[in-house]
Amino acid sequence: MKAINPLNVARSLATFMLALNHSTVSAGVTTNAQLNLAKTSGSTLSLNISNAANQVWVMQSSSNLTSWTTVESLKVFNGLYHRSYTNSAGNSVFYRAYFDGAGQNIASLTTNALQLPATNYNYAAPVLPTNFLVNPILAEDNTPANNTNTDAGAMLGRALFYDRRLSTNQTIACASCHQQAHGFSDPRQFSVGFDGSVGTRNSMGLSNARWYQRKHFFWDERANTLEDQTLMPIQNPIEMGMTLGALTNRLAAEPFYTNLFAQAFGSTDVTTNRISRALAQFVRSIVTTQSKYDLGLTNNFANFTAQENTGRQIFFGQNGSRATCALCHLTDNFVQTGGIDNNGLEFPYVDTGIGGITGNAGDMGKFKVPSLRNIELTAPYMHDGRFTNLEQVVEFYNSGVVFNANLTPPLRAAGGNSALRLNLTADQKTALVAFLKTLTDTNLANDVKLSDPFNYGN
Repeated sequence: MKAINPLNVARSLATFMLALNHSTVSAGVTTNAQLNLAKTSGSTLSLNISNAANQVWVMQSSSNLTSWTTVESLKVFNGLYHRSYTNSAGNSVFYRAYFDGAGQNIASLTTNALQLPATNYNYAAPVLPTNFLVNPILAEDNTPANNTNTDAGAMLGRALFYDRRLSTNQTIACASCHQQAHGFSDPRQFSVGFDGSVGTRNSMGLSNARWYQRKHFFWDERANTLEDQTLMPIQNPIEMGMTLGALTNRLAAEPFYTNLFAQAFGSTDVTTNRISRALAQFVRSIVTTQSKYDLGLTNNFANFTAQENTGRQIFFGQNGSRATCALCHLTDNFVQTGGIDNNGLEFPYVDTGIGGITGNAGDMGKFKVPSLRNIELTAPYMHDGRFTNLEQVVEFYNSGVVFNANLTPPLRAAGGNSALRLNLTADQKTALVAFLKTLTDTNLANDVKLSDPFNYGN
């Protein structure tokens, strides 16, 4: 049985046919889509559609290739659709999937475009451990008074986060570069934009973005708030290439969005301010507090292995270790609370970081210090993704920090005129990596309330 490879489509009407009990395959082409129709077993057919225009397709069957019966019409909601068909009768049946420009009559409603629970998930009041409810972590919370999380607001933000409509050609979503399985980061060194262009920085993980006391976002902190940040990739000519006016018009044309905006904000008006607020609410709902480390806080780390406890002591500079990790990754959220740092990654600077925004000599080579929560999931590492694993990161801080005038004090040796060398043994470096992995919340990658809500026909 030969499968049909995806075809770039160019005409207005096409047919993909496959005989479930025969090896005959014939195919035609259609507009702005890729289809794959393949026999997966003796009586089962798999249809896959990639269609950025989110169009309606018709599936038909025939026993003689002359008389066709419509099986169903399929609506693509977010660029992709999959359906399986079974011929239980056992006789020869042919199937075809085709696009009919006159048959685009299935609306994108909340009930069919999205797979949502009967009752909204709890985004507004997540259960937090006690150390997140008091200082110093409480003081890190960057939620503004005019955009506190609501269940409906974060649900709208979740749909927006995963929606490819936010890019000009409807091929890239926020989630394309912030993937749940990777701690809402990008496993590629540099993310790829809507037209195939490649960026220059690695996408930062979003775990616990709610808790960053400086409130600024991006590696160079050019966004003053998370609300500001959410709109910037949408308009970036490399990333999503969209205009805000075109975006609001596009979303307002979708009935499921007017419904979600009404639930979140009280009316069907689609505005950039509401888009920004909803996206920020969803990002702030990406909360991780169920790691092995969090459990350890409740039992004096009795759940840790001897190696993990050794790594923990090294991280916090205990037992004679010269490690200074905890001086830049502070609190149980492991994020900078006050200043910004130059970590000696390079000199001369290839990327000037915050200095490129402020123009101040003292800011050159300084970057936002990300939280280490779920660090195991967010490779590659550093703003330029130069390190592919945690072992390389640890070795860099052990022996590779480059001295420069802006190097952060915790990474300077005594006297301040050279870079600190930790001189960890091989066992100590392995133990430090083991500790960093205890910051992984295994629930994050599978939390359904943070997952893609669109209906892909599965």
